[in-house]
Amino acid sequence: MSLDLSVDRGSPVPLYFQLSQQLEVAIEHGALTPGSLLGNEIELAARLGLSRPTVRQAIQSLVDKGLLVRRRGVGTQVVHSKVRRPLELSSLFDDLEAAGQRPATKVLVNTVVPATAEVAAALSVAEDSDVHRVERLRLTHGEPMAYMCNYLPPGLLDLDTGQLEATGLYRLMRAVGITLHSARQTIGARAATADEADRLGEDEGAPLLTMERATFDDTGRAVEFGTHTYRPSRYSFEFQLLVRS
Repeated sequence: MSLDLSVDRGSPVPLYFQLSQQLEVAIEHGALTPGSLLGNEIELAARLGLSRPTVRQAIQSLVDKGLLVRRRGVGTQVVHSKVRRPLELSSLFDDLEAAGQRPATKVLVNTVVPATAEVAAALSVAEDSDVHRVERLRLTHGEPMAYMCNYLPPGLLDLDTGQLEATGLYRLMRAVGITLHSARQTIGARAATADEADRLGEDEGAPLLTMERATFDDTGRAVEFGTHTYRPSRYSFEFQLLVRS
């Protein structure tokens, strides 16, 4: 590792936090790529004039965030950067691709089901009428990041399992001429159920980010209703706030 790292001993910010922030920025910006080794704690401590416990605390904070992993016989290795998704109408697949995260998709369910009251209201269809249900597991660098359950009106597009695993749902919609215009979205958090924990590689009861979204085309037609769960160690939503005058 050859990074320009430094600490300011006159700053009120703890030394371990200064170091962890610089390493996190290096991971986010690609200076430390997935799979690269961070280096020996002793060497890093000597290089920066820090104590070994301070360096260990900085590294552990990034291990806790899921950015680094300690591998026996290998050392401390960069796993991936955390995905910060802007709050706009975009596809998770496209966002991951743009962030260099190498997305992959595993289709768990691809079928037609009767619409529940909630799904019927979101898609403006009759309750118990047929809707398409797709469940997918989205992975990056071989690790699960999100579980997505989506409902679509019947006949909207051909939901081929192979295509769903090769690309994003919104990209498939755009390919058949559907113009996505707006969405109604709710973000929350809750504890993982046993099934969710098993899917996402988390412990039962671990915190998960949740998102519920109804998407509309440029004619006002509802084209998709989805409920998603995300691992917060790998994923966050990014807001831009403006002050009202």
